[in-house]
Formats: sequence, C-alpha cells, structure tokens
Amino acid sequence: MIEGMENTDRMLEEEIDKWTARLEPALETAEAIDSNGQELLDNAGAYLKDSKHFREKRDLVRAFEAIVWAWANVEIGQNLSLIEKEEK
Repeated sequence: MIEGMENTDRMLEEEIDKWTARLEPALETAEAIDSNGQELLDNAGAYLKDSKHFREKRDLVRAFEAIVWAWANVEIGQNLSLIEKEEK
C-alpha cells in the first residue's frame, strides 16, 4: 500500500459509515410529494445500495462518491419541495 493511504482509507471509511448511518433513517422517514420526488428517493436508494456494494469491495472512493450522490438526491428533493421529511 502507498504510504499514507491507510489514513486516507480510514478517513473514507469513517465518512461513508457516518453518512450511511444518517441516510438510512432519513430515507425511512422521507415522503415523495409527486413522481419527481419518488424518482429522487429511488435514486437515493440505488446510490445507497451502490455505496454498500463498493464498500464491501473496498472501493472506498466509489463508495464515498455514491453516498454523496445519494444525499444529493435527498437534499435536492427537499430543496425543491419534492420530498418531505416525516417527523417520528
């Protein structure tokens, strides 16, 4: 392994785990307002699945990228009022 990569890998793993732990409950409580919102939620779920796949394969850069895209879909949906967050 390239010198210094252990630290980068650890940092990526921590960020992936942190955002996954936040995204999963957010997706459970999110509600699409219309078909556009549902498409964004579906995309977020697909990116979450991709992130987990890449994490298992130790492709941490792609895993991180996928979790970022998942969050982007949720936030865009909320900002455009296409997704509402239900309060539990």
